[in-house]
Amino acid sequence: MSAEVENVEKLLDKYLPPAELSEVKRLLYGKQLRSVDIPAAAASLAEEKDFELQGYAFDAAQESTRAPRIVRVGAVQNKIVLPTIAPVPEQRDALIKRICDIAEAAALCGVNILCFQEAWNMPFAFCTREKSPWCEFAESAEDGPTVKAMQDLCKKYNMVVVCSILERDEAHGDILANTAVVISNTGAVIGKSRKNHIPRIGDFNESTYYMEGNTGHKVFHTQYGKIAVNICYGRHHPLNWLMYGVNGAEIVFNPSATVSGLSETMWPIEARCAAIANTYYSVAINRVGTEHFPNEFTSGSGQPAHKDFGHFYGSSYVAGPDGSRTPSLSRTRDGLLVTEMDLNLCRQVNDRWSFRMTQRLDMYQQELTEAVKDDYVPKVIKEA
Repeated sequence: MSAEVENVEKLLDKYLPPAELSEVKRLLYGKQLRSVDIPAAAASLAEEKDFELQGYAFDAAQESTRAPRIVRVGAVQNKIVLPTIAPVPEQRDALIKRICDIAEAAALCGVNILCFQEAWNMPFAFCTREKSPWCEFAESAEDGPTVKAMQDLCKKYNMVVVCSILERDEAHGDILANTAVVISNTGAVIGKSRKNHIPRIGDFNESTYYMEGNTGHKVFHTQYGKIAVNICYGRHHPLNWLMYGVNGAEIVFNPSATVSGLSETMWPIEARCAAIANTYYSVAINRVGTEHFPNEFTSGSGQPAHKDFGHFYGSSYVAGPDGSRTPSLSRTRDGLLVTEMDLNLCRQVNDRWSFRMTQRLDMYQQELTEAVKDDYVPKVIKEA
């Protein structure tokens, strides 16, 4: 049943009268966001290529000392294109072609920064624990085939791209890493950010392939704003979100791959809470579809051996620092979510709520320094 429900919004639209619907959406999503006009050419392309296309805008108050800082962000969710038994180059190239079609629509919508889901150019095969053929998808973060294709796309559309790949680091022992490559609108690779937290739950057997990243909490100062990438499982760790804010991020992307029955109750909450607590925009992007593998694999949750990870439920959305958020993309279809942001909203919300001023980093620094020591004793006061 879960894989057949497109999203909560469509259920609400179907069953609630207009007056109640408006109030329910206010309670669920905060202030009503302005819709972004979708160009006819982009809408036509989305229909032709069969992907959902939505657009919303976060507005900020006018200021007398700063001009609006408007940026358009695109979030892409997609299924794999070919069966997982197809040759690796064919699977990868088919996904690149699919993404380029969606990126064309993003360009027609005026998108400045485009981000894809986690490991978008391959099946999420890390459930299988098999090294072959999945390690063949790994590539250089500087000049791999997927990165090169995205560099061309960036130059073509004057667009920054956040490209999540399985990285092969030949300079450091040929290790693999779960890595997001940030590519400038000039086509140059600005840098990379690796996944800080690796799951060990259910079918998520990722530590068979790569370990926790070593790049910390980098923020990339692009032409369109300061951005960071909190890959997938890192969204469950509030301190991970915190450090991107400490380093000055205005937009934090969360490219993910997660399935119904495991995390769907958490999904609408975590990125939104992070946006509020850290006064930046968060962009939560999840893979969509069900991927079948040739061989059975077992699960850490003890279920019988099976050949699929479950249903990746999409539902990508954007949250603002004021607590409002966009509706979600579909749980079942490829999609592009275009979101216009005024980055001035970050400071305006921070001035109002003073979360940065009151966050007490000094206090937590002292307590955490003690907590990581071997002889640490939790400060629990027992009743006499």
